[in-house]
Amino acid sequence: MKNLPPRPPPCIRCWFAVGLIAVAVVASFVYLGIDYRALGSAESLRLMGKFIAEFFPPDVSPDFLAKVGNGALQTLAVSALGTVLAAVAGAVLALPASGRAGWLPRHAARFVLNFLRSVPELVWAALMVLAAGIGPFAGALALSLHTTGVLGRLFAEALENAPREPEHALTLSGAGPVAAFSYASLPIVLPQWVAYTLYRWEMNIRMAAVLGFVGGGGLGQLLYFHLSIFQQQQAMTVLIAMFVLVTLVDFASARLRRGLGPAYA
Repeated sequence: MKNLPPRPPPCIRCWFAVGLIAVAVVASFVYLGIDYRALGSAESLRLMGKFIAEFFPPDVSPDFLAKVGNGALQTLAVSALGTVLAAVAGAVLALPASGRAGWLPRHAARFVLNFLRSVPELVWAALMVLAAGIGPFAGALALSLHTTGVLGRLFAEALENAPREPEHALTLSGAGPVAAFSYASLPIVLPQWVAYTLYRWEMNIRMAAVLGFVGGGGLGQLLYFHLSIFQQQQAMTVLIAMFVLVTLVDFASARLRRGLGPAYA
């Protein structure tokens, strides 16, 4: 019989970390005081079942479907415009954030990026509604501000990890800094930048559907309106439209990002 390798000693740190997490979870439930017996009672289940049944059948009248289709196009436009604006602004801020302009611009740009992404989209949307009014433009601005912080940081990290030798070689050959960057470093990081932008677009299409709850337009605003007046069947149609739109965008974005496979190498 072969000698088996010695059994590794138990991971004390691992068990200690698991124990701390378990204690934190239990303490959170106790602190929140959630009454699970009332949640799972027969009366609660009956009321939940009645509430869910009110969403069926969805409203598929031609007039309402046309309204939902217009909301879906508005949501798609908000997500696309917000992502494009964020990609442009993120690329501009990524250059100093990657350390190409010195120590002070690097930290200043990173501070701006950290601030932009630390504020959630819903908070930006509430602020933009006050600044630009209720509608899709406020939603697009809110998405672009938050996404600029995210994409700018990702773009900067991609630039930091890209080899600088090709750019230095062009500079030594007499090329200017803009030409050296455009013909050496940019082609290296561009596929990764595009992949990051497409992935954020997937996330923004979901968030654009939610921003309507604070006045950002699109399907979210339509859903909030019909839920607020207890028109659950119309709300169900909007929810189905959200699911279809997100699924189509996810599929299209995944196919496009799959074609950029070398960007992840």
